[in-house]
Amino acid sequence: MREKLLKDKFKLEKNLKGIRFLIGSGLAFSLMSVCVKAIGGRIPISELVLARATISIIITRFFLYKNKVNPWGYQKRLLIIRGLLGTVALFCIFKALTILPIATATVIQYIYPTFTVISAYIILKEFISRRIVYSIIIGWIGIVLVSQPEFTTNSNVQETVLAIIIAIFGALMTSLAYICVRKLSSREHPLVIIYYFPLVSIPLSIPFVINDFVLPTETDWFWIIGIGIFTQIGQLFITKGLTLLPAGQATSLNYSQVIFASIWGVLIFQETITSSVYVGGICILISTIISISCASKTTQAKI
Repeated sequence: MREKLLKDKFKLEKNLKGIRFLIGSGLAFSLMSVCVKAIGGRIPISELVLARATISIIITRFFLYKNKVNPWGYQKRLLIIRGLLGTVALFCIFKALTILPIATATVIQYIYPTFTVISAYIILKEFISRRIVYSIIIGWIGIVLVSQPEFTTNSNVQETVLAIIIAIFGALMTSLAYICVRKLSSREHPLVIIYYFPLVSIPLSIPFVINDFVLPTETDWFWIIGIGIFTQIGQLFITKGLTLLPAGQATSLNYSQVIFASIWGVLIFQETITSSVYVGGICILISTIISISCASKTTQAKI
């Protein structure tokens, strides 16, 4: 009896710790979105990506050295592909945030688990169930509902359509990056996987920065540094949180980023959140939880 109580207490403490880490990651990522939005398109996206990558590579390299981990890994080709996909996703996410309200851009980004399941079916030949088909339908209904207010409030319909397409494409690139992470995680250290992200981002963004450089003001530097720091904190917290909680529970907690982003959108940028956005966000949340739970069951069956 005593052993069972101690075991339950340990499990509860572990879950609470995981919840704190994931809510902390949601807060950090939402603040990163605030920093991107606050710059308001004054600084080219390539400069933001370069700044974010530079801060990330310095911090990650420090931890690699501290933990005496070989930074170059074993599956270099796949690591580079993961870095490339992550970089494209980052360009898309930052671009969508400069055009769309924070809540809308963030909610659309969370369609990526559905893309991950579809990509896993095509690339890894993983089984796709009827529930997954339902989750895909629900998810896309959510995207339509979330996007709908933008067409009624934004006079530039063409720009809105382009931003939504970019956000969806960013979610697709994120899902493909996660597929790579799943394949890499069996042999590579997590820090090595994180390290290759900025390692690829820096050379890819430099040509764009040279071609279209804008000198940041003192205020811009504040937001740019914030992007790098909050992203790194978010990555650290979400990595720790995912090791402490089941995938389905962790995914639902990741939605705290949407809540925080919505709050900042209203308080800082005076954005309006309609009932359509709320319902659409719930649809995408349901779709995400179904996708993750089905993927978890498939993995357990294989094991």
